[in-house]
Amino acid sequence: MEGSAAVTGLKPDYLLPSSRRASPFLHSYTSSRSSFHRKHSSPFFHKFQKKLRLPSFNARQAVSPISKEEKEVPDLDWDNLGFSIVPTDYMYVMKSSHGGDFSNGELQRFGNIELSPSAGVLNYGQGLFEGLKAYRKEDGSILLFRPEENALRMRSGAERMCMPSPTVDQFVEAVKATVAANKRWVPPSGKGSLYIRPLLMGSGAVLGLAPSPEYTFLIYVSPVGNYFKEGIAPINLVIEHELHRATPGGTGGVKTIGNYAAVLKAQSAAKAKGYSDVLYLDCVHKKYLEEVSSCNIFVVKGNVISTPAIKGTILPGITRKSIIDVARSLGYEVEERFVAVDELLEADEVFCTGTAVVVSPVGSVTYLGKRTSYGDGVGVVSQQLYSVLTRLQMGLIEDKMNWTVSLS
Repeated sequence: MEGSAAVTGLKPDYLLPSSRRASPFLHSYTSSRSSFHRKHSSPFFHKFQKKLRLPSFNARQAVSPISKEEKEVPDLDWDNLGFSIVPTDYMYVMKSSHGGDFSNGELQRFGNIELSPSAGVLNYGQGLFEGLKAYRKEDGSILLFRPEENALRMRSGAERMCMPSPTVDQFVEAVKATVAANKRWVPPSGKGSLYIRPLLMGSGAVLGLAPSPEYTFLIYVSPVGNYFKEGIAPINLVIEHELHRATPGGTGGVKTIGNYAAVLKAQSAAKAKGYSDVLYLDCVHKKYLEEVSSCNIFVVKGNVISTPAIKGTILPGITRKSIIDVARSLGYEVEERFVAVDELLEADEVFCTGTAVVVSPVGSVTYLGKRTSYGDGVGVVSQQLYSVLTRLQMGLIEDKMNWTVSLS
């Protein structure tokens, strides 16, 4: 498999590079142990370093064998995982220069990276990211959910952002390598998941507006629980009618980093008022639903489930795509089309989908000061779709869709 990490079936010990030369890009905590501690002096990080006995992260230690401590199960409260970063053991790094092809990647100790102040990602926002999860089955084995879909979406986004991208095989094998090296951080079955964050960034130095001369593909992971504090309980949305997430012809349909910074102002204001998140309307007519800050939206009326069509301003969510297929297999009629805000206000149920949230029922939507509520709890359709998809992801039911990938 040319250009891939070629790691299937190997133990993390054997995934490490043979050379002891640190990557010039990843001078993770360069010169000394004290340098690392100066960079990470927050009480939060020291709490985890002490509690989890994390090793000192020096780039030259990237090739050291896995220690006894790293083979132990982390001392985490698995029943109360939130959705925030927990430092793990390894990250994966792969680079591309002017030619555009990515070289073979390698595992490095998880830690800081070094970038030029004139890096393309810092100056011109030339960056993409993905999000997917690994789940532990009841027998202890690990499943990935549709990693090839994330690889394809990253390649589509890279084309829009004028960036090279790893091949699908390179992407999937890199994900497998990273999860295998951090397998002790995958929560027990039913306690959460290992969130996997691939990044693609213009890491080369550039001053004038132009594509970066070098690109870095990086993957890190973190164990997570529920994205919303409500968990599977209904969330409360407010519709934003002045600020917009995306415009026709823009980058709303790809997972570029700038799309997410643009929603922070409205999201922060909404949360300060007690809402869970913001639902955006189209910027032309200001009456058609687009998506929540980081989730797709679905509207249920009778046996029909409607969701905004993918037309360049809405991210083609992988969970969205999966839920559509699951719903159709269960006998629901699913429509992908323009969905007016009035339909939302008259719906039987409303729910969101995304990698982080999976399926999140909506308890209420507030529009122009008027609040519309949907029942007293989780809707029947939301609950059914959530149950089927999560059980499939965790290996609790037969995967007739061939969506899961087993990590031996």
